[in-house]
Parts: sequence; structure tokens; C-alpha cells
Amino acid sequence: MKTVLILGANGRFGQAAVSAFAAAGWQVLAQMRRAPAAPLPARAKALSVDMAHAAAVAEQAAGANLVVYAVNPAYWRWEQDLMPFFHQGLDIAQRLGAAFMLPGNVYNYGQGMPPVLHEQTQPQPSNRKGEQRIAMEDDLARLATQGLNSVLIRAGDFYGSGRGTWLDEAITKDLARGKLVYPGPLDLAHAWAYLPDLARAFVAVAERGVPAGFARAHFAGHTLTGHQLLAAIDEAATRVGRRPPQGFRVGGMPWGVIRAIGLVKPMWRELARMSYLWRVPHALAGRTLAQLAGPLPATPVVDALEQTLRDFGLAADPAGAARTA
Repeated sequence: MKTVLILGANGRFGQAAVSAFAAAGWQVLAQMRRAPAAPLPARAKALSVDMAHAAAVAEQAAGANLVVYAVNPAYWRWEQDLMPFFHQGLDIAQRLGAAFMLPGNVYNYGQGMPPVLHEQTQPQPSNRKGEQRIAMEDDLARLATQGLNSVLIRAGDFYGSGRGTWLDEAITKDLARGKLVYPGPLDLAHAWAYLPDLARAFVAVAERGVPAGFARAHFAGHTLTGHQLLAAIDEAATRVGRRPPQGFRVGGMPWGVIRAIGLVKPMWRELARMSYLWRVPHALAGRTLAQLAGPLPATPVVDALEQTLRDFGLAADPAGAARTA
């Protein structure tokens, strides 16, 4: 039987991965520290044990042949938590003798990144978050020489599968009051990843088998300028009955204020450090992922945004049928 252990199954990507693997017929072991944030599918079982207790997690997950690492510590605590948590996940995978899958991001490439990112693009981090992500990938490359097979799938900004993203905390925060906010220039491309689609890409790679050693692949997702994203949100809002008759007002992010408040609020400080992502156009090339996974279904961006708005509870007709799974 195909069995996957998903570490951090209560997070946004974790929940999407639980749903995608269960829908594909896998037995899913959903590790989490708290009760499930949403009801688990029939083929999923909660493991309520802290990841720090690697031996206990491995004992309860005996038989799992794949570990998906969906853990993401608080953004302002990466310095303290990111690498220790990651090493706990690696320890569990090694105890199980399982393959390992990890979602990546574009932090590795820094402010000088080219417009299109390939797996061969050289990392040039601009800050500690980029350096930490590189350190994670270096660990996977090192452990490949010790028999751990792993694959990293790099993606743009996550959205879908719950709150806690740029979409709900900034861009559509005031949608019900007729206003949208965009964090950067409206004419620059930005990479986005709809989490249900990204999770299905993980399943597709796992179904074919994680390749030997350490592999990197990029998830193309949706690449949109600010103008294109706001137009898509406008159409999605029309579908859910939330578009104002006169159209949306559009505002920008007060980055100067955010930097000032960041002197006393750690989360705002970290957001300000990553603000370059909205000033540097970037997209991800997906050819390698297509080779590893085969053809991947992609949810049209307006359908994905419609479902996301419904998940936020922003639909004027909450009983209306959603268009995407």
C-alpha cells in the first residue's frame, strides 16, 4: 500500500497535500500537534505527536514510504526554528527509510534574480531567509550521498487552502468594502502557486517515484502582473456577487510605514525584508517538473481565485456551488 506521512498537516500546504494524496488513493498519516483544523478524508489518519519526538513519530508511521514536509514555522521565528524543525523531519524520514519531498520558494535567488527561474539558475540570496532555504537544499544534497532520495518542488507565492497568505491579509482584505491592495508595481510579473494544484503536482511525482538522489523541479503555477491578478480577482468577485457596481478602488502597500513598525513588530520587519519580491519580476520554468510528473492539471486562475474567495467567506452567495475542487 502507498503510505505517505505528511509532517505539518494542519498548515495550508499540509491540508492541501492530505486532500490530494487521499484523493489519489494513498493511505495518509497526517502529523499535527493539535486537533485537525478541518475534517480529514476517509483515507487519512491523524498522528497527534510532536515532530520533536522523531522515534515516536516514526513508530506510529511505520510502513510509510514517503514523507512530505509541510512544516512552516512562524515567519518571524525562522532563525530559531526553521533548521531545527527541518532536521527533525529529515530524522523521521531516515528512520522510516522513506523518500522525502519538500516545497521550496524563490528566496534563494535574491534581488538579482532573472525574469525566468530554471533549476540551473545560480542562487544569490539577499538576506538570511534566502540563506536558510539554500541550507535546507544543501542538506538534502548531502544526505543524498547517504541514501536519502528527495525532491524539492519550488513554487511562487502560495494561495488557496485557507488563510494566512498575501491574498487574504493584504490584497483582498478590504474586498467587501470595494477596495483591493497590491504590494508592488502593477506592470511586473509575479509567480503564484494555487495550493491544490501544487499538492497534486507532489502526488504526480510520488506516483511515478521520487528519483534517486536529490532532484529540484519548478512549479510554473500562475505568473501574473498586478494588472492581470486584479483583473482576475475582479472577475472572481463578480462570480461570487462581491464586485462593486463602480468597480474596485486599488491601493498600494505603505512599505515605509511597514518598515517603521517593523522596528517593534517582528512580523512586519520580516515582511519588509522580503518586499523586493514585489519589485523584481520573476516566473518559474516548469519543464523539469513535467518530465518528473507528466502532464499536470492546472486550475484556471479565475476559477482558483473564485474558490479562494469562497474559502475566505467572501461570497455573497455562500451556498453557491464552487467551481474548483
